[in-house]
Amino acid sequence: MAMGEPRACKLWLLVLSMASWSYTSMAMTFTIANYCSHPIWPGTLAGAGTPQLSTTGFRLDPGQTVQLAAPVGWSGRIWARTGCVFDADGAGVCQTGDCGGRMECRGAGATPPATLFEVTLGKGGGEDFYDVSLVDGYNLPVVAIPRAQQGTAAAAAACNTTGCMADLNRSCPRELQVDCGGGAIACRSACEAFGQDRYCCSGEYGTPAACQPTAYSAIFKSACPRAYSYAYDDSTSTFTCKAAYDYTIAFCLPTSGIKKSDAVFLGAQIIDGDGGNAPPVYSGGGGGSRPPIYYYNGGGRGHEPETMTASSASTRYIQQWLLLLLLLVFLL
Repeated sequence: MAMGEPRACKLWLLVLSMASWSYTSMAMTFTIANYCSHPIWPGTLAGAGTPQLSTTGFRLDPGQTVQLAAPVGWSGRIWARTGCVFDADGAGVCQTGDCGGRMECRGAGATPPATLFEVTLGKGGGEDFYDVSLVDGYNLPVVAIPRAQQGTAAAAAACNTTGCMADLNRSCPRELQVDCGGGAIACRSACEAFGQDRYCCSGEYGTPAACQPTAYSAIFKSACPRAYSYAYDDSTSTFTCKAAYDYTIAFCLPTSGIKKSDAVFLGAQIIDGDGGNAPPVYSGGGGGSRPPIYYYNGGGRGHEPETMTASSASTRYIQQWLLLLLLLVFLL
């Protein structure tokens, strides 16, 4: 019996390791894509009680895509910063969406105005809740596209694309504009601009019944019907999904990258035959083009993601399982 105990312990540790890797492989991913003509610096912020992602800030050049893994039950925000300058130590400043003057946000949120993707992932097969919010203002167009698991067509049909494809900087009222001398680079919310309770849904306006849409929130809602335009805009702006394994968060997505039926509700201007020059969002099948994917593992060179192709990521995963199987054979 004594001779068998070490082997049993080793087998138990091996099972735990395999379960851990299996859990990691089943975690949700966020695919963050930059279709803009300029670099962006995505930031991430975890909600209370959930861990920060493997990176909380990085640079993403035009045409690049990064995938970040998130554990089951994760909640938080993802946004893009613009006009950033950082030194070798990651200290600097961004014109919009800044998070404490650092490349890595490290628990700091976006300085308004910034377009936000917000999500709470379900646990134990429960639903995800997600939205795109303009409550803190707007700096870039963004679309969030859930990717559903195969064999769950009914559930996938209920997973709606949301976001704001309109260029609100062009239509932003002058009193809400953030202008650095070359035109509006962001559009503030009325709450941030004026600080009044009726715009901030605070004080005597701190309930859904008391806080109603205003002329300013109506501008946002008219342009982007599926996005949050003020704090209590829940009924038309919060979405659920029960079958998603990935959320593609695409900044500056062209209309060619999405169904026209969705684009209308996302504030896109539909021009037949003109979908822009950027590639369409990859749908999971063959034949579609997509920006190159980089898998961020918290390492990498300086503040950049580690470069890895999708095929090499799959190869690494297979190698890990082969190693575990060899260990199992050896122990038996």
